[in-house]
Amino acid sequence: MIHDIDIILNVVKSRIKHIHASGVAVISETPDIANARIEFENGCVANLTASRISLKNMRKARFFQKDAYISVDFLEKKCEVVKMKDVPENPDEFAMILQNAEGIKKQIYFENPTVQPNNAILEELETFADAILNETEPIVTLSHGGKALQVAHQIIREIQQL
Repeated sequence: MIHDIDIILNVVKSRIKHIHASGVAVISETPDIANARIEFENGCVANLTASRISLKNMRKARFFQKDAYISVDFLEKKCEVVKMKDVPENPDEFAMILQNAEGIKKQIYFENPTVQPNNAILEELETFADAILNETEPIVTLSHGGKALQVAHQIIREIQQL
């Protein structure tokens, strides 16, 4: 989950407001499956799930924000974006329109951005080696790694309190 945390911290440019986490040790002494809900001061909420015991390998992140939901599947290299926008004056006849309890109508838009296939761990190691060889700052800096590690420790502490 550490890589997912790093990604989220770099995507959501906001301070963390609160972390809720749960995890279960099934076959080892430490959690084998964990879920973390990270709430940010800007209102964004990220849900992370990581498991080493599921029958199906899973590494997903979900972002919830005003008028949008984003799901990222790191294993399958898929992304799904669902956006809610004000209904245009003349909506398409196939437009998906919802009306909330207050009577406000929103149109739902679905996007599936193209995700280029890659080997993330290989790229990480190559860019790190390149930074060493060329004496440049790596893409994931010591500061980035430190912040992600702090969040990971917060998640672990939250799980241990259960």
